Amino acid sequence: MSQPDLSEIRVQIDAIDAELVLLLSRRAELAIQIGSIKGRDGKPFFTPEREREIFTKLDRTNPGPLQTKQLASIFREIISAARAAEKPLLAAYWGPPGTFTHLAAVKTFGESSTLRPVDSIEDVFRDVEHGHSDYGVVPIENSVAGIVPETLDIFPTTSVNICAETYIPIHHHLVTTCESLASIERVYSGPQPEHQCRGWLRQHLPHAEIVNVAPTAKAAEKAKLDPNGAAIANSMAAGLIDIPILVEHIEDNAHNQTRFLVIGFNEPARTGKDKTSLRFSLGNRPGELYRALGAFDKFGVNLMMIESRRARSFDYNFFCDCVGHRLDDNVQSALEAIRALSQDVTILGSYPMAEMV
Repeated sequence: MSQPDLSEIRVQIDAIDAELVLLLSRRAELAIQIGSIKGRDGKPFFTPEREREIFTKLDRTNPGPLQTKQLASIFREIISAARAAEKPLLAAYWGPPGTFTHLAAVKTFGESSTLRPVDSIEDVFRDVEHGHSDYGVVPIENSVAGIVPETLDIFPTTSVNICAETYIPIHHHLVTTCESLASIERVYSGPQPEHQCRGWLRQHLPHAEIVNVAPTAKAAEKAKLDPNGAAIANSMAAGLIDIPILVEHIEDNAHNQTRFLVIGFNEPARTGKDKTSLRFSLGNRPGELYRALGAFDKFGVNLMMIESRRARSFDYNFFCDCVGHRLDDNVQSALEAIRALSQDVTILGSYPMAEMV
Protein backbone atom coordinates (compact mmCIF):
# COMPACT_ATOMS: atom_id res chain seq x y z
CA MET A 1 0.00 0.00 0.00
CA SER A 2 1.49 3.30 -1.08
CA GLN A 3 2.04 6.12 1.38
CA PRO A 4 -0.21 9.20 0.93
CA ASP A 5 1.57 12.20 -0.51
CA LEU A 6 1.97 15.55 1.26
CA SER A 7 -1.07 17.16 -0.36
CA GLU A 8 -3.33 14.25 0.69
CA ILE A 9 -2.14 14.49 4.30
CA ARG A 10 -2.77 18.23 4.31
CA VAL A 11 -6.32 17.68 3.03
CA GLN A 12 -6.92 15.37 6.00
CA ILE A 13 -5.44 17.94 8.40
CA ASP A 14 -7.66 20.69 6.94
CA ALA A 15 -10.73 18.48 7.45
CA ILE A 16 -9.75 17.79 11.06
CA ASP A 17 -9.12 21.52 11.65
CA ALA A 18 -12.60 22.34 10.33
CA GLU A 19 -14.10 19.73 12.63
CA LEU A 20 -12.11 21.11 15.58
CA VAL A 21 -13.45 24.62 14.94
CA LEU A 22 -17.02 23.31 15.02
CA LEU A 23 -16.38 21.34 18.22
CA LEU A 24 -14.66 24.28 19.92
CA SER A 25 -17.53 26.56 18.93
CA ARG A 26 -20.01 24.09 20.41
CA ARG A 27 -17.90 23.89 23.57
CA ALA A 28 -17.93 27.69 23.85
CA GLU A 29 -21.73 27.72 23.45
CA LEU A 30 -22.02 25.27 26.35
CA ALA A 31 -19.60 27.40 28.38
CA ILE A 32 -21.82 30.44 27.81
CA GLN A 33 -24.77 28.41 29.15
CA ILE A 34 -22.72 27.47 32.21
CA GLY A 35 -21.76 31.12 32.67
CA SER A 36 -25.43 32.10 32.65
CA ILE A 37 -26.16 29.53 35.37
CA LYS A 38 -23.15 30.61 37.44
CA GLY A 39 -24.14 34.26 37.17
CA ARG A 40 -27.69 33.47 38.25
CA ASP A 41 -26.57 31.34 41.20
CA GLY A 42 -23.63 33.54 42.22
CA LYS A 43 -21.06 30.81 41.62
CA PRO A 44 -17.41 31.58 40.75
CA PHE A 45 -16.28 31.52 37.14
CA PHE A 46 -12.80 30.20 38.01
CA THR A 47 -13.14 26.68 39.41
CA PRO A 48 -9.72 25.05 39.91
CA GLU A 49 -11.31 21.86 41.19
CA ARG A 50 -13.16 21.42 37.88
CA GLU A 51 -9.98 22.15 35.92
CA ARG A 52 -8.14 19.54 38.00
CA GLU A 53 -10.84 17.04 37.00
CA ILE A 54 -10.40 17.89 33.30
CA PHE A 55 -6.60 17.53 33.41
CA THR A 56 -6.88 14.25 35.32
CA LYS A 57 -9.17 12.86 32.62
CA LEU A 58 -6.75 14.02 29.93
CA ASP A 59 -3.94 12.15 31.64
CA ARG A 60 -6.07 9.02 31.96
CA THR A 61 -7.47 8.97 28.41
CA ASN A 62 -4.56 10.38 26.38
CA PRO A 63 -3.73 7.81 23.62
CA GLY A 64 -0.61 9.67 22.37
CA PRO A 65 1.47 10.66 20.48
CA LEU A 66 0.97 14.04 22.24
CA GLN A 67 2.40 14.10 25.75
CA THR A 68 -0.07 14.80 28.54
CA LYS A 69 1.69 18.07 29.39
CA GLN A 70 1.28 19.16 25.76
CA LEU A 71 -2.43 18.34 25.86
CA ALA A 72 -2.71 20.21 29.15
CA SER A 73 -1.16 23.33 27.58
CA ILE A 74 -3.64 23.16 24.69
CA PHE A 75 -6.62 22.64 26.99
CA ARG A 76 -5.47 25.40 29.33
CA GLU A 77 -6.01 27.86 26.48
CA ILE A 78 -9.28 26.18 25.48
CA ILE A 79 -10.50 26.56 29.06
CA SER A 80 -9.27 30.16 29.15
CA ALA A 81 -11.18 31.01 25.97
CA ALA A 82 -14.30 29.23 27.23
CA ARG A 83 -14.07 31.05 30.56
CA ALA A 84 -13.79 34.37 28.72
CA ALA A 85 -16.95 33.43 26.83
CA GLU A 86 -18.69 32.84 30.18
CA LYS A 87 -17.47 36.12 31.70
CA PRO A 88 -14.39 38.28 31.05
CA LEU A 89 -12.01 37.51 33.92
CA LEU A 90 -9.51 40.01 35.36
CA ALA A 91 -6.52 38.86 37.40
CA ALA A 92 -3.89 41.07 39.04
CA TYR A 93 -0.27 40.05 39.39
CA TRP A 94 2.95 41.56 40.73
CA GLY A 95 4.27 43.37 37.68
CA PRO A 96 5.45 44.81 35.42
CA PRO A 97 4.89 42.38 32.52
CA GLY A 98 7.62 39.78 32.25
CA THR A 99 7.91 38.81 35.92
CA PHE A 100 7.74 35.22 37.06
CA THR A 101 4.42 36.12 38.67
CA HIS A 102 3.22 37.14 35.20
CA LEU A 103 4.26 33.70 33.93
CA ALA A 104 2.34 32.08 36.79
CA ALA A 105 -0.75 34.14 35.94
CA VAL A 106 -0.59 33.07 32.28
CA LYS A 107 -0.18 29.43 33.31
CA THR A 108 -3.19 29.67 35.62
CA PHE A 109 -5.62 31.76 33.61
CA GLY A 110 -4.40 31.50 30.00
CA GLU A 111 -3.99 34.19 27.38
CA SER A 112 -7.73 34.85 26.98
CA SER A 113 -8.01 36.38 30.45
CA THR A 114 -7.13 39.99 31.18
CA LEU A 115 -3.99 40.07 33.31
CA ARG A 116 -3.19 43.35 35.03
CA PRO A 117 0.21 44.23 36.54
CA VAL A 118 0.30 46.10 39.85
CA ASP A 119 3.25 47.56 41.71
CA SER A 120 3.59 45.30 44.75
CA ILE A 121 2.46 42.07 46.38
CA GLU A 122 0.32 44.11 48.78
CA ASP A 123 -1.31 45.85 45.81
CA VAL A 124 -2.35 42.44 44.42
CA PHE A 125 -4.19 41.67 47.68
CA ARG A 126 -5.84 45.07 47.86
CA ASP A 127 -6.85 44.97 44.20
CA VAL A 128 -8.76 41.73 44.79
CA GLU A 129 -10.11 42.73 48.19
CA HIS A 130 -11.57 45.98 46.83
CA GLY A 131 -13.15 44.23 43.83
CA HIS A 132 -10.94 45.80 41.16
CA SER A 133 -9.77 42.33 40.05
CA ASP A 134 -11.47 38.95 40.30
CA TYR A 135 -8.29 37.15 41.34
CA GLY A 136 -4.65 37.80 42.12
CA VAL A 137 -1.40 35.87 41.76
CA VAL A 138 1.43 36.19 44.29
CA PRO A 139 4.64 34.25 45.02
CA ILE A 140 4.74 32.33 48.31
CA GLU A 141 7.93 30.24 48.39
CA ASN A 142 10.96 29.25 46.36
CA SER A 143 12.68 25.88 46.51
CA VAL A 144 16.08 27.56 47.04
CA ALA A 145 15.47 30.94 48.70
CA GLY A 146 12.55 29.86 50.85
CA ILE A 147 9.43 31.73 51.88
CA VAL A 148 8.36 35.12 50.50
CA PRO A 149 7.71 37.05 53.74
CA GLU A 150 5.87 39.93 52.04
CA THR A 151 3.08 37.53 51.08
CA LEU A 152 2.70 35.87 54.49
CA ASP A 153 2.68 39.21 56.31
CA ILE A 154 -0.41 40.43 54.43
CA PHE A 155 -2.70 37.48 55.23
CA PRO A 156 -3.56 38.66 58.77
CA THR A 157 -4.82 41.96 57.29
CA THR A 158 -6.99 40.62 54.45
CA SER A 159 -10.21 38.67 53.93
CA VAL A 160 -9.26 36.98 50.65
CA ASN A 161 -8.85 33.20 50.36
CA ILE A 162 -6.28 31.01 48.68
CA CYS A 163 -8.14 29.49 45.72
CA ALA A 164 -5.37 27.61 43.91
CA GLU A 165 -1.62 27.17 43.58
CA THR A 166 0.83 26.62 40.75
CA TYR A 167 4.55 25.97 40.34
CA ILE A 168 6.83 27.70 37.83
CA PRO A 169 10.35 26.49 36.96
CA ILE A 170 12.81 29.32 37.59
CA HIS A 171 15.40 29.90 34.89
CA HIS A 172 17.47 33.03 35.39
CA HIS A 173 19.48 34.77 32.68
CA LEU A 174 21.94 37.64 32.80
CA VAL A 175 20.52 40.41 30.61
CA THR A 176 22.56 43.46 29.62
CA THR A 177 23.53 45.79 26.80
CA CYS A 178 27.20 45.12 27.66
CA GLU A 179 29.10 42.96 25.21
CA SER A 180 31.09 41.10 27.88
CA LEU A 181 31.14 40.33 31.60
CA ALA A 182 34.23 42.52 31.98
CA SER A 183 32.15 45.66 31.28
CA ILE A 184 29.54 44.96 33.97
CA GLU A 185 29.86 47.05 37.14
CA ARG A 186 26.35 46.61 38.59
CA VAL A 187 23.78 43.81 38.70
CA TYR A 188 20.16 44.74 39.39
CA SER A 189 18.27 42.05 41.22
CA GLY A 190 15.74 41.39 43.96
CA PRO A 191 16.84 39.45 47.07
CA GLN A 192 15.40 36.11 45.94
CA PRO A 193 16.92 36.02 42.41
CA GLU A 194 20.25 37.13 43.86
CA HIS A 195 20.11 34.32 46.41
CA GLN A 196 19.24 31.81 43.69
CA CYS A 197 22.23 32.92 41.56
CA ARG A 198 24.69 33.70 44.36
CA GLY A 199 27.24 31.03 43.41
CA TRP A 200 27.33 32.09 39.75
CA LEU A 201 27.66 35.77 40.69
CA ARG A 202 30.56 35.07 43.06
CA GLN A 203 32.38 33.09 40.40
CA HIS A 204 31.79 35.30 37.36
CA LEU A 205 31.07 38.83 38.70
CA PRO A 206 32.76 38.93 42.11
CA HIS A 207 33.39 42.69 42.05
CA ALA A 208 30.03 43.81 40.66
CA GLU A 209 27.76 45.86 42.92
CA ILE A 210 24.39 44.20 43.61
CA VAL A 211 21.61 46.78 43.42
CA ASN A 212 18.33 45.71 45.02
CA VAL A 213 15.52 46.09 42.47
CA ALA A 214 12.44 43.87 42.41
CA PRO A 215 10.73 42.25 40.62
CA THR A 216 12.88 40.86 37.82
CA ALA A 217 11.21 42.83 35.02
CA LYS A 218 11.93 46.13 36.77
CA ALA A 219 15.54 45.03 37.26
CA ALA A 220 15.79 44.40 33.51
CA GLU A 221 14.39 47.87 32.79
CA LYS A 222 17.09 49.40 35.04
CA ALA A 223 19.82 47.41 33.31
CA LYS A 224 18.71 48.54 29.87
CA LEU A 225 19.26 52.18 30.89
CA ASP A 226 22.66 51.52 32.46
CA PRO A 227 25.59 51.11 30.00
CA ASN A 228 27.54 49.21 32.66
CA GLY A 229 24.60 47.44 34.24
CA ALA A 230 23.10 43.98 34.01
CA ALA A 231 20.10 42.27 35.58
CA ILE A 232 18.88 38.84 36.53
CA ALA A 233 15.70 38.19 34.57
CA ASN A 234 13.74 35.56 32.67
CA SER A 235 13.47 35.20 28.90
CA MET A 236 9.94 36.64 28.84
CA ALA A 237 11.12 39.89 30.45
CA ALA A 238 14.16 40.07 28.16
CA GLY A 239 11.87 39.81 25.12
CA LEU A 240 9.29 42.31 26.33
CA ILE A 241 11.91 44.88 27.38
CA ASP A 242 14.12 44.17 24.36
CA ILE A 243 17.37 43.68 26.24
CA PRO A 244 19.88 41.02 25.09
CA ILE A 245 20.62 37.88 27.11
CA LEU A 246 24.38 37.68 27.65
CA VAL A 247 24.47 34.45 29.70
CA GLU A 248 21.66 31.91 29.94
CA HIS A 249 20.77 29.78 32.97
CA ILE A 250 22.80 31.38 35.73
CA GLU A 251 20.65 29.84 38.49
CA ASP A 252 22.72 27.72 40.89
CA ASN A 253 20.09 24.98 41.07
CA ALA A 254 18.78 23.60 37.77
CA HIS A 255 15.66 22.31 39.56
CA ASN A 256 14.80 25.69 41.08
CA GLN A 257 11.06 26.44 41.16
CA THR A 258 8.68 28.86 42.82
CA ARG A 259 5.22 28.19 44.19
CA PHE A 260 2.56 30.82 43.53
CA LEU A 261 -0.86 31.32 45.12
CA VAL A 262 -4.07 32.39 43.43
CA ILE A 263 -6.12 34.57 45.79
CA GLY A 264 -9.79 35.45 45.58
CA PHE A 265 -13.03 34.58 47.32
CA ASN A 266 -13.57 31.04 46.02
CA GLU A 267 -13.93 28.07 48.33
CA PRO A 268 -13.03 25.16 46.01
CA ALA A 269 -14.76 21.83 46.56
CA ARG A 270 -12.85 18.70 47.53
CA THR A 271 -10.98 16.87 44.77
CA GLY A 272 -9.38 14.09 46.83
CA LYS A 273 -5.94 15.64 46.35
CA ASP A 274 -6.07 18.93 48.20
CA LYS A 275 -4.04 21.23 50.41
CA THR A 276 -5.19 23.44 53.29
CA SER A 277 -3.34 26.56 54.43
CA LEU A 278 -3.96 28.11 57.85
CA ARG A 279 -2.68 30.70 60.29
CA PHE A 280 -2.74 30.39 64.07
CA SER A 281 -1.25 32.22 67.05
CA LEU A 282 -0.23 30.78 70.41
CA GLY A 283 0.32 32.07 73.91
CA ASN A 284 3.86 32.55 75.15
CA ARG A 285 3.91 29.38 77.25
CA PRO A 286 6.28 26.39 77.23
CA GLY A 287 5.26 23.57 74.92
CA GLU A 288 2.43 25.40 73.14
CA LEU A 289 3.81 24.90 69.63
CA TYR A 290 4.71 21.28 70.43
CA ARG A 291 1.12 20.57 71.50
CA ALA A 292 -0.35 22.39 68.49
CA LEU A 293 1.78 20.46 66.02
CA GLY A 294 0.94 17.25 67.87
CA ALA A 295 -2.66 17.68 66.70
CA PHE A 296 -1.58 17.05 63.11
CA ASP A 297 0.22 13.86 64.12
CA LYS A 298 -2.65 12.67 66.32
CA PHE A 299 -5.18 12.81 63.49
CA GLY A 300 -2.85 11.67 60.67
CA VAL A 301 -2.60 15.01 58.85
CA ASN A 302 0.63 15.46 56.87
CA LEU A 303 2.19 18.86 57.56
CA MET A 304 3.99 20.25 54.49
CA MET A 305 5.22 23.69 55.54
CA ILE A 306 5.38 25.79 58.69
CA GLU A 307 6.68 29.34 59.07
CA SER A 308 6.57 31.83 61.93
CA ARG A 309 6.19 35.59 61.49
CA ARG A 310 6.26 38.20 64.24
CA ALA A 311 2.81 39.69 64.80
CA ARG A 312 3.16 42.33 67.55
CA SER A 313 5.65 42.75 70.34
CA PHE A 314 7.11 39.25 70.59
CA ASP A 315 3.95 37.32 69.69
CA TYR A 316 4.08 35.21 66.55
CA ASN A 317 1.75 34.03 63.83
CA PHE A 318 2.35 30.50 62.58
CA PHE A 319 1.52 29.67 58.97
CA CYS A 320 1.32 26.10 57.75
CA ASP A 321 0.20 23.96 54.82
CA CYS A 322 -1.19 20.48 55.34
CA VAL A 323 -2.45 17.72 53.08
CA GLY A 324 -6.23 17.47 52.83
CA HIS A 325 -9.33 19.64 52.53
CA ARG A 326 -10.79 21.58 55.45
CA LEU A 327 -13.93 19.40 55.16
CA ASP A 328 -11.97 16.14 55.49
CA ASP A 329 -12.71 14.47 58.83
CA ASN A 330 -9.08 14.23 59.95
CA VAL A 331 -8.32 17.84 59.00
CA GLN A 332 -11.43 19.04 60.85
CA SER A 333 -10.40 17.10 63.96
CA ALA A 334 -6.87 18.54 63.86
CA LEU A 335 -8.25 22.07 63.45
CA GLU A 336 -10.59 21.63 66.42
CA ALA A 337 -7.65 20.49 68.56
CA ILE A 338 -5.56 23.50 67.48
CA ARG A 339 -8.46 25.89 68.18
CA ALA A 340 -8.56 24.62 71.75
CA LEU A 341 -4.91 25.66 72.16
CA SER A 342 -4.73 28.76 69.99
CA GLN A 343 -5.69 32.36 70.52
CA ASP A 344 -6.74 32.64 66.86
CA VAL A 345 -7.08 30.14 63.98
CA THR A 346 -7.81 31.28 60.42
CA ILE A 347 -8.21 28.91 57.47
CA LEU A 348 -6.58 30.70 54.55
CA GLY A 349 -7.98 28.27 52.00
CA SER A 350 -8.44 24.68 50.87
CA TYR A 351 -7.61 24.13 47.22
CA PRO A 352 -6.42 21.50 44.70
CA MET A 353 -2.79 20.52 45.22
CA ALA A 354 -0.72 21.44 42.16
CA GLU A 355 1.88 19.13 40.64
CA MET A 356 5.45 20.26 41.17
CA VAL A 357 7.37 20.80 37.93
